[in-house]
Amino acid sequence: MEEKPSAATGLQPIRCKAAVCRKPGEPLVIEEISVAPPMAREVRIRIICTSLCHTDISVWKLKDPLGIVPRILGHEAFGVVEGVGEDVNEVKEGDTVIPTFMADCGDCEDCLSNNSNLCSKFPFSMSSVMPRHGTSRFTDLNGEVIHHFLYVSSFSEYTVVDVAYVIKVDPAIPPNRACLLSCGVATGVGAAWKTANVKKGSTVAIFGLGSIGLAVAEGARLCGASRIIGIDINPDKFEVAKKFGVTELLNSGRLEDKSVSQVINEMTGGGADYCFECVGMASLVQEAFACCRQGWGKTIVLGVEKPGAILSLNFFDILLRGKTIMGSLYGGLKPKSDIHTLIKWYTEKKLELDKFVTHEIGFGDINEAFDLLIEGKCLRCVIWMNK
Repeated sequence: MEEKPSAATGLQPIRCKAAVCRKPGEPLVIEEISVAPPMAREVRIRIICTSLCHTDISVWKLKDPLGIVPRILGHEAFGVVEGVGEDVNEVKEGDTVIPTFMADCGDCEDCLSNNSNLCSKFPFSMSSVMPRHGTSRFTDLNGEVIHHFLYVSSFSEYTVVDVAYVIKVDPAIPPNRACLLSCGVATGVGAAWKTANVKKGSTVAIFGLGSIGLAVAEGARLCGASRIIGIDINPDKFEVAKKFGVTELLNSGRLEDKSVSQVINEMTGGGADYCFECVGMASLVQEAFACCRQGWGKTIVLGVEKPGAILSLNFFDILLRGKTIMGSLYGGLKPKSDIHTLIKWYTEKKLELDKFVTHEIGFGDINEAFDLLIEGKCLRCVIWMNK
């Protein structure tokens, strides 16, 4: 498809600063780049703030063939629409928006159904180009193409996002809280609320107490779970977990001759109603499935394993025990409707987003955010573009 500037708006390329991943696992390079005008059904956004997610770190470490460089990472953000391409009616210049990695086109069978949040028109992928036109909007000052990440690429003062991935939000919500809803916190809360549909008075077991696991705990608390059991190998996380509604804690590294599933089954008298795997290990998914209650227990998988990982389950556990296992991408949330509910809960002081932000830094110190998250010293580090 031939690329042309957006004649409808007369927009021109913008030069701005971006933190570019030039080599896998090496510090990001802050450099001046060029951001092209949006094409049809695309939006150019001025990023106000962004936050760092473990997915950014995982991809930052990847080498060939999956580690595509140069690339602009980042997918949790809040910004202001700077300009729009042709045929964009959903947002206009000056609107405050949250970009997401999940499309919500509003047209396909899945987006029109209440049964799924997986858009079939723009299915999830780790693509390095724009979803509708198949090209990049970023180049360095030598004209070299810089690749996109998860359709957002928020580690740049300006980015271009397809309108299917853009949610218009109330400007009254603080940017450093709104950006959390682009991925991690929304994923965890949504997994408890939408995917599992946690019932009041139920028992929940959470494998992994990182930011995703704690967001699950927050969601389970909002749904009225009576017991929220947190499992982690690092006891340093336990005091923090209590602030998110975790009622019981289990150190999986100190169980002697018993497995985690055995202990959970004993603690709950037959298994938890809902088990959430938030680490990304096939072996932990098996443990979670082994300790969700027969007859109605649900195991929800949120963690991301390495590509090609195989999950092995006992055939008769599925046939005879009546358990359910399911994946949860973006917590089962439909971005353009459910995110507004989460914002409403935040403004009503039900959803406690403030607890997730442990650090805030300026854009020039973005590599410090990587260090903090890798060392386990933060939950979410918000990066302000103008500081």
